[in-house]
Amino acid sequence: MNARRPLALTATTLAAALVLTGCVSGEGSEGPDAAQPADNPAAGAAAQTGGWSDDQLTLDFATYNPLSLVIKDQGWLEETLGEEVTVTWVQSAGSNKANEALRAGAVDVGSTAGSAALLARSNGSPIRTIDIYSQPEWSAIVVPADSPITEVSQLAGTSVAATKGTDPYFFLLQSLDEAGVPLDAVEVQNLQHADGKTALENGSVQAWSGLDPLMAASEATAGSKLIYRNIDFNTYGFLNATETFLEENPDLAQIVVDAYEKARAWAQENPDEVVRILAEVAAIDPAVAEKVIVERTKFDIDPVPGDAQRDVLEVVGPIFVESGDVASQDAIDSALDTLLDDEFATKADPSNVAGS
Repeated sequence: MNARRPLALTATTLAAALVLTGCVSGEGSEGPDAAQPADNPAAGAAAQTGGWSDDQLTLDFATYNPLSLVIKDQGWLEETLGEEVTVTWVQSAGSNKANEALRAGAVDVGSTAGSAALLARSNGSPIRTIDIYSQPEWSAIVVPADSPITEVSQLAGTSVAATKGTDPYFFLLQSLDEAGVPLDAVEVQNLQHADGKTALENGSVQAWSGLDPLMAASEATAGSKLIYRNIDFNTYGFLNATETFLEENPDLAQIVVDAYEKARAWAQENPDEVVRILAEVAAIDPAVAEKVIVERTKFDIDPVPGDAQRDVLEVVGPIFVESGDVASQDAIDSALDTLLDDEFATKADPSNVAGS
């Protein structure tokens, strides 16, 4: 087993809720409104422009994206945008669901793993990555407590649960490739993350390519074992927006990224609060949430999409082509050239966002 040492940090990675739910209202340089009163620093910008570019903002929150949980919990966007803009939150059950919501126009901004963003862009989804919210170690190969399987090479001839279109699925592909196991030697059960956990624990599959915090919860409650970890096979957390939204509402895109950078600093200063929020939203024991936060997420990173993310995705891209998830390497190359947008994170200014 090629074990990797967990990453210490002061923020959170999170795993997916089961269903894409309905709405709940409720990653720079100085902005033009930096001198505005501290209780609502963004009010000046809205006044200068005659108001915000739209009266609606829809974005996702997900248990695998800690900053989204913080922003939603603290109500910063609602306070900053005031009565002029209705903020709607939609829960994403996984990167695949966030991509579906972006493609359907159900959200303006959605959070995915980097691999899932590349997959979507390569297959024609008009999204761009505007912020990097974390570098997590959120995926691993998991087996039941009493399993005789100790290495990835032993997965040949078994049934493995994984959610296609998400980092755990791509983690599985890379792990099998490294171990010399052909993909067609494994029966991949395409189950949403929570269903994969259930299938593992009830014996329906022999292994699961898991996602935190469901993975950490399975360790704690069922004694499940992580037989292979490799942070290099986990892509970054990407915050994505539709091209139409970025073209028509750049002011709202900027304030979302500003809020993410406010949340990044807040999460590092208030790790116990992040644990509380994650435990409540994911309905898990605080000790499990703490394990995810302390051991498996690096949050103190450069939020500007750039070379570090491209380097990771250049490794994943050919695997998509080989597995048939993307038609050609040309599609991968085109997506790599157009996916990452550094404009908003480069200009991010947390002081534009109201709230303490």
